[in-house]
Amino acid sequence: MRVPSPVESTRWLPSASTSAKLFGVGATIGPVVDSLHNQVLLRYNIAPITIDWPSSWAGTSDSTLIATTASHFFCSSWTVPPLLGVAYIVLGGILPRLFQKGINAVSPSLTDQPSVDDSQNESTLERTLRWKAILAVLSTAAIIQLSDFWTTHPDATRAVLGTLIEQPAEQHILALLLLALLQWAVLDGTLAALLVASITSIGGPLSELPLVAANVWTYLPSAADYTPLLNIEWPLLASLLGDDYATLALSSITGPCYFAVTMDAIALARWFDVNARVEISKDR
Repeated sequence: MRVPSPVESTRWLPSASTSAKLFGVGATIGPVVDSLHNQVLLRYNIAPITIDWPSSWAGTSDSTLIATTASHFFCSSWTVPPLLGVAYIVLGGILPRLFQKGINAVSPSLTDQPSVDDSQNESTLERTLRWKAILAVLSTAAIIQLSDFWTTHPDATRAVLGTLIEQPAEQHILALLLLALLQWAVLDGTLAALLVASITSIGGPLSELPLVAANVWTYLPSAADYTPLLNIEWPLLASLLGDDYATLALSSITGPCYFAVTMDAIALARWFDVNARVEISKDR
């Protein structure tokens, strides 16, 4: 008998169990992964959390364990866990369902499934999706770590992409985006996930504008290369974001990182959906 895919759920919203697990992972593992690059991108102004490197490492100036611009082992804010917890529910549990239902309604022939064998039973499917979720989180961490490395080593991609794109920042964005697309192709491959991740790669950075305007965090001058509201004159923006809204700056390198984070949120949601069904079947 064919095993239903997690994206085929008739529910418009994730179950309470899946939502709670997504929030938990987003609020705990999310800040750890996010911290891999944020200390070279931004400064937290409200409720910052910093954990320094052990003194035995920090005291060695040439330690390979410490990036040249990284002064902390962990750098985040108490505002980040709840934000990422909610983000994981939305990106992993809600938007993929809505997009899949839209795809099914517009063109049933485009209905796609995660790349798992339909002949697998629920228990085997759960193990497959668990490993896909783990690999998604690890690959996302690797992509975010690369964004840190390329931010502090602007010429690192010149040998490969220098003939195609002149500006180092654009080289880094292209390289990260290609890696994120590879992550999608290997671990997911569905149209719904691609659409959600692509839109999030654009909308994710823009969603930070109210937080930057509220001075929750500020992008460092060396990383703040994206001012999306610079040439927009709209009185409503001034009332929402302040009179200096046009100068609010973000970092363009975060776009591919949002893509990757969306992919691991989706992979986790699929695993949690099937895991919940497996646990229910065990209790019967």
